[in-house]
Parts: sequence; structure tokens; C-alpha cells
Amino acid sequence: MIDHAQYAQAGRQAVAAASIVCQAVQDNLDAVRSITKDDKSPVTVADYAAQAVVAMVLKQHIGEFVMVAEESSTFLRDEDNAVILDAVVAAAKEVWDDATPDLVLEAIDMGAGDTSHRKFWTLDPIDGTKGFLRDQQYAVALGFIEDGTPTIGVMGCPNLAIDMSMPFDERDEHGSLYYAIKGEGVWESRCDDGEAESIRITRLDHDESEPISVCGSVEKAHSNVSDTDRILEWIEGNGLGKVGEPARLDSQCKYAVVARGQADAYLRLPTRKGYVERIWDHAAGCCIACESGAFVTDIFGHNLDFSHGRGLEKNKGIVCAPPRVHGVLLRAIKELGIGQDTE
Repeated sequence: MIDHAQYAQAGRQAVAAASIVCQAVQDNLDAVRSITKDDKSPVTVADYAAQAVVAMVLKQHIGEFVMVAEESSTFLRDEDNAVILDAVVAAAKEVWDDATPDLVLEAIDMGAGDTSHRKFWTLDPIDGTKGFLRDQQYAVALGFIEDGTPTIGVMGCPNLAIDMSMPFDERDEHGSLYYAIKGEGVWESRCDDGEAESIRITRLDHDESEPISVCGSVEKAHSNVSDTDRILEWIEGNGLGKVGEPARLDSQCKYAVVARGQADAYLRLPTRKGYVERIWDHAAGCCIACESGAFVTDIFGHNLDFSHGRGLEKNKGIVCAPPRVHGVLLRAIKELGIGQDTE
């Protein structure tokens, strides 16, 4: 029998530790680039180090587990990439004093789990690669899935201020962390301390007199922007709401921004036929947003089904919003026929 409170606390400790590692790599982007001779290598280093640290901390707190994560150690085991491995180990040492190449590689490969298990963790060590490299928003996202449903969600947003008056393009000193247990709610705390005081947050339904603010990606390739514009125009044109300024940020942090009431919707509309969302990109955020009081479905109103391997094979797109806005968005999507050609 799973002790969900124990697992959530273990996940919180793991994500906080990984977030500290990522912050350290961000503090030294130029140094990492100079060592590895690759502009994108800092995110590679942070990805691997964060995954290793999450696995290590989970093992310390809960013993054996199954985890399905984005990275494997194959790249780092190639002798040609020894300099990257050294940088990964150095990054992990921010929170893992006795980290060695062998221990780090072993920890990374704890993420090679099989989705056929009824219960498993899924991890995206850095969601929002370009946001990370711009020193803006990204997330360390860890979810626990039971029988196809996320029951625990933990998401570290190392650059996202708890103070909602802070702009998204400014890096916060402490960041914010969200953790949720299905049926029990969601909490917010500092991202750089797994023991920091936390407060429970609740997403109020949208007041129809207020403008609707939709999360917009800084990276436009992440969603079909023209379809988002069509949806918002349809909503205004049919007198179902006014459209406010978008909340512009990348990564799974969007789920947290909706959960805490800073924006009213997060949309991921299909950009091409056959595209399938990955489970680690949505498990943590879905749990957090749902426990705040928002609804999370695909563009046809179906619940997200995490029981079909590493992809959300039975779903198309994502709609995350409080109840009233969620209903309006689904109506607009249906009326405009969005997503019909991607089935």
C-alpha cells in the first residue's frame, strides 16, 4: 500500500535538490559552454544531473521504485563525451557530495523503467530547454502514476517567483515548488528548500466579468498559435468573454500559473497530424492543476489517459482551465473544428 504523503514528501525533496543543481548550472552557463564547446551543453548537463539527483533522493527516501524518465546514460557512456560526464558529476555534487561517474550513470539509468507497471514515477528533468538557456522559465517535473492516472505531482519552477507581481522574464532568487496528492489538494513552497513552509492553494472559478488570460508560449512551435487566436476571437465574437493579456512563458510552469490563478488557461493545440504528447510533459502539471480546482482534458474533453506507454496515445492536445473557461474553450474548439484533421 502506497503512503502517498511519504511519496509526495520524497518527491518534494528530490525535485528541490534537482532544482538547486539546475540553478547552479544556470549560474555558470558561460563556464559550462567554454568547457564543452557547445552552446546547448548547459541544458544537457543540467538534464542528466537533475535526473540522477531525483533518482538518488527517491531511493534514499522510499527504497526501490520504477521511474520512466526522458534521459538515458548512453550518451554519457561514450568516451567522446567524457567532458560532459565530468560536468554532470560536478553539477550533481552541489547536493550529492559523494557523487562519482559510476554512481551518477547508475542513477540516471534508474529512469529506464517500464510503463507496463501499474505504479511508477515519470520525470522530465528539465521541461523548457530554451527557457533554461535564456535564463527564464523551465520546470523540473515529477509525477507518480497509478493505473493510468497521476496521483502525485511535484513541480519545481526554479525561476518562477511566488510573488505573482514579478514578471516571467526575470529570474527569482528562490523559485517556487508545487506538490499535489490526488483528492487532497496542492501546496506551494520555495523551490530551493525541500523543508520550506508550504501553503495550500486553491484555484477559484473564473469571474465572467474579468478578461480571460491564456498562457502563451515564448516558443511558438509548442502550440498552434493561429488556432489559439481563432479560439479567442470566437469567444469574444460570441459574447462569451473578453480576452486579456497573455501570460507568456514556456514549460510546464504554465500548469502552476493556472493553478495559482495567475492565468485562466493553458492550451496545447495539435501542431501536426500524428503528434503524441509525452507522459512526463504533463503528469505532474495535470495533477497540480486538477487539485487546485482546474479541469485538464484533451481538446475533445477526454481525461488524459496515462496508461498507454510513454505517450498520451489516446489524447489530442491539452486544455487546462477553471470550469467556466474550460467549457467555453471546448465549445470554441468544437465549433471551429480544431483538431479534426489531426485524428
